[in-house]
Amino acid sequence: MTATAQAAGRRPPKHRHVVAVTLGNGLAWYDFLSYAFFAAQIGRALFPKGAEGAQLLASLAAFGAGFLMRPVGALVIGRYADRVGRKPAMLFTFMVLGIAMGGLALTPSYAQIGWGAPVLAVTFRLLQGFGVGGELGASTAYLAEAAPPKHRGLYISMQYMSQDAVGVVASLLGFMLSLRLTPGQLDAWGWRAVFLVGVLIVPFGLIMRRSLPETLDAPEALAPGEGVVRMDVRKAIVLGFVLIGFGSLVSYVLNYFTTYASETLKVAAALAFGTQIASSLASVISDPLGGWMSDRLGRKPVMLWTQLATVLLAIPAYVAIAHYRTAPVMLGFAFVLSLIYGVGTNAVLVAVTEIMPKHQRSVALGLAYSLGVALLGGSSQFMVAWLTKLTGSNLAPAWYLTAGSIPIVLAILVMPETAPLKLRKR
Repeated sequence: MTATAQAAGRRPPKHRHVVAVTLGNGLAWYDFLSYAFFAAQIGRALFPKGAEGAQLLASLAAFGAGFLMRPVGALVIGRYADRVGRKPAMLFTFMVLGIAMGGLALTPSYAQIGWGAPVLAVTFRLLQGFGVGGELGASTAYLAEAAPPKHRGLYISMQYMSQDAVGVVASLLGFMLSLRLTPGQLDAWGWRAVFLVGVLIVPFGLIMRRSLPETLDAPEALAPGEGVVRMDVRKAIVLGFVLIGFGSLVSYVLNYFTTYASETLKVAAALAFGTQIASSLASVISDPLGGWMSDRLGRKPVMLWTQLATVLLAIPAYVAIAHYRTAPVMLGFAFVLSLIYGVGTNAVLVAVTEIMPKHQRSVALGLAYSLGVALLGGSSQFMVAWLTKLTGSNLAPAWYLTAGSIPIVLAILVMPETAPLKLRKR
């Protein structure tokens, strides 16, 4: 029996193995969303006062600083994962993420230690960025190599599903705290409690990841007659950079909704967190749906039509939200936009993973992801806040989102189809 036949006939990974792999990505996203949700409170706790909005901008700048270390983490940890193994790399990133999250939660306030507070905050964001940079490449490569070929899209979609599931948890925690705590309590310790909840899962995640089998040197899993679509690694990184980078720009604008609703539209904190709950629930639904659709319809159709639908809906949605500011309108559009966009985002991650050479997959995917997110996604929330303040327009997020979508559509048009179903029909 050939290596390809053995790979095609092997059993899919156990459910606990999938959970162990996706848990690290979920933890990274929990940290990211928790910071995005509580950016205003973190700013007031850890940064000095200044002009109106200065603490929020400083907090968002520290948030963006973490993205600068993602390419470094992708290069260092990704090369380690491609040479030594996915498993040891994933164990390391999980420990780094836990230290960064716990450190930020325990950082004393600016009132207590002065400039030491923002220095520590930035330090822990840089450490978090280093861990995240290596996490996605190693864990997504693992899922691509372990998954049954016909269901590769569905398995890889578990990455984003883990992110969005913890997004529901983080937004629910924020919603409950906003109802029970005063603004002063949220600033003082409420946001810290959310981060510490995430730290509690770190020991369990490490134990689960220790039981994972290694996939680096296992035979490539292919469907009968599938073949392999691979690009030159440099071209693949550039294409992945455009698709993931501008995709993260759009995604992070949508995830900025909680801060946008509370700080720009001045709606109640409970409603602001409610929009994120709606968005996260929609994303949890869209993740497996997007993976399943990409396995059956192909990666390119799913990517293209969902992106076009997002562009067409964005500006009318923000016009309605800014005008009415009611729960049905805000929750409804937050849900619909996230649902549509989430379906396509999963197809993007699958397609980019599939074009990467196996023994360069972790570092190449990690670099495409981390560079794109660092240069485009990481600055998007700061840019939206700055543009809103500069122009005085409540529609700044919609225009920024629309402009960022144009390169995505162009990249999709030149992207090769990688779905096994489509390849067998050629």
